[in-house]
Amino acid sequence: MLRSLVVLELRAVTKRYGDATVLKDVNLTIDPGEMVVVTGRSGSGKSTMFKLMAGLDRPSSGEVLLEGRSLADLDDAAMSRMRLERLGLVFQSVNLLPDLSVEQNVRLPLDLRGVPRAAAQARAVELLARMGLRQHARKRPHQLSGGQAQRVAIARALANQPAIILADEPTGSLDRSNAETVLEAFREVNASGTTVLIVSHDPLVIQQIPARLKIEDGQARWESRDAS
Repeated sequence: MLRSLVVLELRAVTKRYGDATVLKDVNLTIDPGEMVVVTGRSGSGKSTMFKLMAGLDRPSSGEVLLEGRSLADLDDAAMSRMRLERLGLVFQSVNLLPDLSVEQNVRLPLDLRGVPRAAAQARAVELLARMGLRQHARKRPHQLSGGQAQRVAIARALANQPAIILADEPTGSLDRSNAETVLEAFREVNASGTTVLIVSHDPLVIQQIPARLKIEDGQARWESRDAS
């Protein structure tokens, strides 16, 4: 299947909640291999944009496209499949399943796709090793530190080799040391070729990612963008 040269695109996207317009006529493209941080004050619409990009909400008008395919064309089942196969999602709350081991949590997207157990297990072990967590594979999430749990979430997001990882405030509940570790994990993921977009108000993240997109007054504008 031929993939678009643009990973993610917003075309004239507007989002309203009742009489309040949160995003207004936003046009945006994210290219393969980019690492971008989306900034803005609380209530500016950062999380709304994240939900629209992730297909967790629909725009009031306009269009969101993933690899050239409009999310508006997908019903709920097809959208869930798209998120499973082409989007890696990471949240501040981590959302690991407490009754599953670390390895099982990472393996879950592969299990949902019907990947054979041995192959899914091998992929999970590979990703945990990449995150420096191989020795924690049999632990439960409650036995991990916040930074370790977030790296497990990143490993899970990578399981199906997504076109892009979308992360919503992934360092928001971490101390500086753990936040730096998680940010380094995202850098390594990006260096391997995966597109990464992080929504964040964390100064550590904002200062260390050159490509910055600011949401203000319902509009999106590039404050800086890596020309490479």
